[in-house]
Amino acid sequence: MAEFFDPADPEFIRNPYPALNRLRERGPLHRDDEWDLWLVTRYQDVRTVQLDRRFGRVKQGHALPSDLRPIRELALNGWEPYYEIERHSLLMLEPPEHTRIRSLVNRAFTPRRVRNLRDPITTIADNLLSSLRERDSFDLLADYAQPYSIRVIATLLGAPVADSDLLLEWSHAIVKMYELHTTRRQARAAISASSEFAEWASELIAARRSDPQDDLITALSLAETAQGRLTDPEIISTIILLLNAGHEATVNTMGNGMVAAMKCDGWLRLVGGDVAPAIAIEEMMRFDPPLQMFERYALDDGIEIAGARIPPGDKVALLFGSANRDPRRFDRPDEFRIDRGDSDHITFGAGVHYCLGAPLARLELEVAVGRLAATLPGLTLAAEPQREDGYVIRGYEEVIISLSG
Repeated sequence: MAEFFDPADPEFIRNPYPALNRLRERGPLHRDDEWDLWLVTRYQDVRTVQLDRRFGRVKQGHALPSDLRPIRELALNGWEPYYEIERHSLLMLEPPEHTRIRSLVNRAFTPRRVRNLRDPITTIADNLLSSLRERDSFDLLADYAQPYSIRVIATLLGAPVADSDLLLEWSHAIVKMYELHTTRRQARAAISASSEFAEWASELIAARRSDPQDDLITALSLAETAQGRLTDPEIISTIILLLNAGHEATVNTMGNGMVAAMKCDGWLRLVGGDVAPAIAIEEMMRFDPPLQMFERYALDDGIEIAGARIPPGDKVALLFGSANRDPRRFDRPDEFRIDRGDSDHITFGAGVHYCLGAPLARLELEVAVGRLAATLPGLTLAAEPQREDGYVIRGYEEVIISLSG
């Protein structure tokens, strides 16, 4: 991608938006021969691809080992545990297999189940914040967002909260496989985490089958349609997807969004009650999205993007960060406007691969930000936070907050 931007350049990682803005204004579509893909830069084209069933995450209905970049590029040995969770992941499936599994998951992961989490997750947020009140400073991510998010997911699943640190460790390891540059060391850690995570989930599924509870793992185990039930590998992959996608995205959205809000008048307006948390979080997701790029393949002949024909089998990379800053769709897009309230950003995707956990993510963020504003209104940034080393998944290493008032 060096012709357009260097995803490994520290300056680009710190702030990719000037380069993405220049690329988008050069044109809506760019061919990258180095990475053998097309870069889609503008909002409407990204949205069109998201909704077009002629584009898929994989070419043949489900992922093959060669479809997974780290397995292919690093020539890994012992990759089977990682491939097994990706093989059954909704993110790596297309209809009809995707339709069957998603319909079963939807029977378990209902709107009512999400709504019923509001009180429990408010308690989780308040308990964490009560331990931070007397401190002079804290890390917004490690001390609040991460334990909050992982406990919310554990509560939803019905997993022991005592296992939260394990879940966090496994999640951090596995998501490194989604970056453009994954090292052998990171890949080995992800494979080991996949194996341990799958074993942990298998034991919990077996426990819930023998002793059903009012939790998502039980519901996934019992969900049934005319096509049957979910297999254990499918349930395991769904659990891992909910944790990895839900936890990592929620934590990074909160970190990215809170930093943006505290660098302007956004935080003060939120604390002052001018803007409701449910409105504020939409701008946090748009302005600096936690997922910057999402890839799909052209599955049919005759597909065009912005007037250019995309041959079957070619890969397109949807640049979320670029699309969410497109001035053709958003007024003054490089300004963080906490009262913008525009929920039609592309951060959650669209179509077949619309984010399964979007309602939960919105509830998590609304409660987390709202309780933070109500409990610790005098927050300020103690220092300029440093970015995590990666482009696809965008977040901070830490966000140190000072307390006053």
